[in-house]
Amino acid sequence: MSKNPQKTFQQCPCVGATLDKLVQPAMLAILVQGPLHGYELARKIGEIPRFLSEAPDVSGIYRMLKSLETRGMVTSQWDVSQGGRPKRLFTITDDGRQCLEHWNATLQSYHQAIGSLLKATQKALS
Repeated sequence: MSKNPQKTFQQCPCVGATLDKLVQPAMLAILVQGPLHGYELARKIGEIPRFLSEAPDVSGIYRMLKSLETRGMVTSQWDVSQGGRPKRLFTITDDGRQCLEHWNATLQSYHQAIGSLLKATQKALS
């Protein structure tokens, strides 16, 4: 098998830069700490190492927050306490906490599966 030095993997899923499915549990885990505005939530998600220190697309965060609110995982209210333009403040619900518990179990399972896959890939490459 020849190696192409011109080949880049920047757009390939193998770099793991797009972990969209993990945004939901990240949002819920952050909201457990207390209510936040969407922009602040996006900034905190960007601080999680796997998200490559880049805040995710804020419009995508708001779409997911709307979906979570429709499903009863979060609630929102207008925050006018700081003056200026009102902002939506999002809070996790009891259902959201239960969802996060399910995510925790799922992520533990993924963790085990990834560990096994990592061993297999290391063995294949050695």
